[in-house]
Amino acid sequence: MRGRHSEAVLVHKRASSKEHLNGYDYDREGLLGHSQSGRISNPSWQRPLPHILVATISSFLYGYHLGVVNGTLESISVELGFSGSTLAEGLVVSTCLAGALLGSLFSGWISDGLGRRRAFQLCALPMIIGASMSATTHSLEGMLLGRFFVGTGMGLGPPVAALYVSEVSPAYVRGTYGSFTQIATCLGLMAALLIGIPAKNDTNWWRVCFWLSTIPAALLALLMEFSTESPHWLYKRGRIAQTEEELERLFGAAHVKSAMAELLKSGNRADEADAVKFSELLYGRHFKVVFIGSALFAFQQLSGINAVFFFSSTVFKSAGVPSDIGNICIGVVNLSGSIVAMILMDRLGRKLLLVASFLGMACSGYEFTSYCCK
Repeated sequence: MRGRHSEAVLVHKRASSKEHLNGYDYDREGLLGHSQSGRISNPSWQRPLPHILVATISSFLYGYHLGVVNGTLESISVELGFSGSTLAEGLVVSTCLAGALLGSLFSGWISDGLGRRRAFQLCALPMIIGASMSATTHSLEGMLLGRFFVGTGMGLGPPVAALYVSEVSPAYVRGTYGSFTQIATCLGLMAALLIGIPAKNDTNWWRVCFWLSTIPAALLALLMEFSTESPHWLYKRGRIAQTEEELERLFGAAHVKSAMAELLKSGNRADEADAVKFSELLYGRHFKVVFIGSALFAFQQLSGINAVFFFSSTVFKSAGVPSDIGNICIGVVNLSGSIVAMILMDRLGRKLLLVASFLGMACSGYEFTSYCCK
């Protein structure tokens, strides 16, 4: 009975999706017609670019708040009265990650329920509140609370950004545009490291560093009001007329039918995915994909790169290396890797780049371990 019921639901959803298409046979006109005529070229990559750049502000803020305490932690600890306490310093650094965990847990529900634009605006709000609290606090507790608020926005924004960029990008540059989120994160990290340099000589400069982060957060909330909504989200909500308007805005009128046909295909695949139980992600045919995807993120974190972003100034100082130069080198190398990935993503494919990058990480880790053991 359960199998028949699921099949009936799928049939109903597919029928409903096609009934919403305003009488157009998008599957035939959008796909077959365009491929036979050969007159329709790729949509312009310039149209969606402004919307993508606005979305990547959330990734910029993620990188900025990762690095904002790197060069300022010493002056923060002195002024707030916890200098010398490694526990308190660790809490200041990691509390935002606890908030990010909470934000990431709800990012999918919020973006599906409210839409991508509102999700971006919602992630900007705790970043503004949290940064303001951190900039004005005179106690460790106020700093921790502000960092936690910032973290919730950090957890909410980047997943929505990655989803939004993939949904508004033309297929032929989707990999390139997808790397913009990582580049924005690297730029945010570099900005935090550079802006934090005067903190060595000015004990109150760290407050300026937190205040400055409210500017891009406010811009994200404001500019999203003028950005396009995701056509995928509008289509899933059954708002077909608005979907066509946004597709025309993103790709041009000549590409609306082909884009709608692609949405119809992806909608049918989504209907089939709705029938998959959550438990099936942990075993069976879906387990391999879930395991590989999770392992890639886990290995990246276990490489210790976040510890470098958070404490590189302290490490360089203890090693007798000027922290300013060291931090700039870290930012440049990180940004360079992202730019290389952006250039090669759509040429070499994702798998080859992943294998090459992890091999590079393994070789670097081996060399570093060998050096430390000498």
